Parts: sequence; structure tokens; C-alpha cells
Amino acid sequence: MNPLRKKRLIIILAILVGVGAAVGLALSALQQNINLFYTPTQIANGEAPQDTRIRAGGMVEKGSLQRSGDSLDVKFIVTDFKKSVTISYRGILPDLFREGQGIVALGKLNAEGVVVADEVLAKHDEKYMPPEVTKALKDSGQSAPTPAKEG
Repeated sequence: MNPLRKKRLIIILAILVGVGAAVGLALSALQQNINLFYTPTQIANGEAPQDTRIRAGGMVEKGSLQRSGDSLDVKFIVTDFKKSVTISYRGILPDLFREGQGIVALGKLNAEGVVVADEVLAKHDEKYMPPEVTKALKDSGQSAPTPAKEG
């Protein structure tokens, strides 16, 4: 092999190694930022990973909201009408948070099966429901409850 071809081959191989390393690092970074959605049934069945940031959602059970008297700690139960999971959250709940409506909580599942949320997302208006919650309810054979008319 002549020296010019050998030099070109080394340059091409170096570029391929560099591109491969960049793609590997990018995929690794993206993998760490993925928050997969899990229904209460999947969480109760042990399909959700512990100590990994996940999204959990469903309908907030009526009468399940428990507020701490001396702090911003709240606990509530989310259901997909098959199984339920407890969500613990420290902070101010969104203004649109209500019992009997769909929410998505972002947090980590602990060893007791409780989702310790660091963010709670509520629906936008009386007709909107997060797509993951709508799909989970459809999969469980339930339909989303129709909102009560205020007036």
C-alpha cells in the first residue's frame, strides 16, 4: 500500500472512531433523560423500575388527598380503575389539581411502592386529559369521566 493511501485510510478510520464516540455519548445522554410512563397497574405489578425517574399517571381517587398540617407534604392515590398507587409530593399542587381528574406525576418509585414525586402536572381545562392517562384508561376498559358542569 502506498503512503498516500495509508494516510487516507488512517484519517477515515479516525473520523469514523470520532463519529462513533460522539453518537455513543449522545445516546447515553438521551437514555438518562428518558422518563417512561407507567400506569398504576404496571407499578403495582412491579414493571416500573425503582429509584429511576418515571412518569406515573391516572385519575386521582376521590377522598384520597391527605395534606400535612404543618408542611407542604401531600399524599394522594392515583388509579386506572384496576389498581391504585400512592403518590407523595412536597410542594404546591397545580391550581387545576382536583380529585376525580387525571394527573401525571414525575418522580421515583421507592421500595414501599410509593411514587415520590418532584413534579405534578394537572390537566389544562375540563376537557383535556394527558394522552398517557387517556390511553391507560382505554386499555383498562374505562372511559374518562365527564366533567361536572359548574354554574
